[in-house]
Amino acid sequence: MAKQNIYILGIESSCDDTSAAVICNNVVLSNVVANQKIHEEYGGVVPELASRAHQQNIVPVVHQALKQANITKHELSAIAFTSGPGLMGSLLVGTSFAKSFAFGLNIPIIDVNHMQAHILAHFIKEENFKQPEFPFLGLTISGGHTQIVRVDDYFKMNVIGETIDDAVGEAFDKSGKILGLGYPAGPEIDRRAKLGNPKAFKFTKPKVDGLNFSFSGFKTAVLYFIQKEVKKNPNFIENNLNDICASIQYTIIGILIDKLKLASKETGIKHIAIGGGVSANSGIRNALKSGEQKFGWTTYVPKFEYTTDNAGMIAIVGYLKYLKSDFATQDVMASPRLKI
Repeated sequence: MAKQNIYILGIESSCDDTSAAVICNNVVLSNVVANQKIHEEYGGVVPELASRAHQQNIVPVVHQALKQANITKHELSAIAFTSGPGLMGSLLVGTSFAKSFAFGLNIPIIDVNHMQAHILAHFIKEENFKQPEFPFLGLTISGGHTQIVRVDDYFKMNVIGETIDDAVGEAFDKSGKILGLGYPAGPEIDRRAKLGNPKAFKFTKPKVDGLNFSFSGFKTAVLYFIQKEVKKNPNFIENNLNDICASIQYTIIGILIDKLKLASKETGIKHIAIGGGVSANSGIRNALKSGEQKFGWTTYVPKFEYTTDNAGMIAIVGYLKYLKSDFATQDVMASPRLKI
């Protein structure tokens, strides 16, 4: 008998991107993202503006996702949505929409942990992308999170290291702000780093015990360094921007790789997978690849569109939970501080 296709609509609204995706079994048919440009002028995400934009975007984004997937809403098997972590107002829009849409269609709803989804995005079936072998170490790096997760199975995950203050994405953005770059600064630092000397300026790495991270001291070090140099030469940033960006990126990557090396040594696990918005950074991807030769790692880097916040990763978790009949009830709530 032919296997029945399972169609999951995924909805992601944890921060400032409204996204909807349709997956058929483990193959993504559509993955639509509406970005919110409004936050750029504020140099960061404004929660109230984000939730309002989600309300405007969610219906057209879902409509587009169904249209691109070439299915009707009546063919959906279930609706998966991000229940947390994230901004409360943003999560509420996605949660409320998913609950009411599923209720109207009389199909199950599936609540998804955003951080688990970044890791499980690796299990979306894509040509030329290999899926991680269990157990593996997941490094999830974004504007709000920096974690090393031991992954023994799809839903057996343990956070073994995390930031004790700021996330790595914040370190990029705040460093960029000090340099007068726009928001988000990560992509621009990455672009300029390719043109500069990564060892032009030395920034000390924070000393943090075990597998945890800290980036607040690093941000302060960048600020004091720039202030000191600009005092001596008002054109210092302008004259050295590529080298400064390269040196900042080199130090941040060094912090991440040092902790990964320690995690791999302590656990004996050599399968390493990355996820989250900062995993789009070319320097981090290259450092991970060179880890295959240096440390004998097998590394897994997701397709670019599955690194940032997107509903494709929510849909794959929905599919995996659907197979276990792990459904939520209509009284499920958004949870802004949800843990893995």
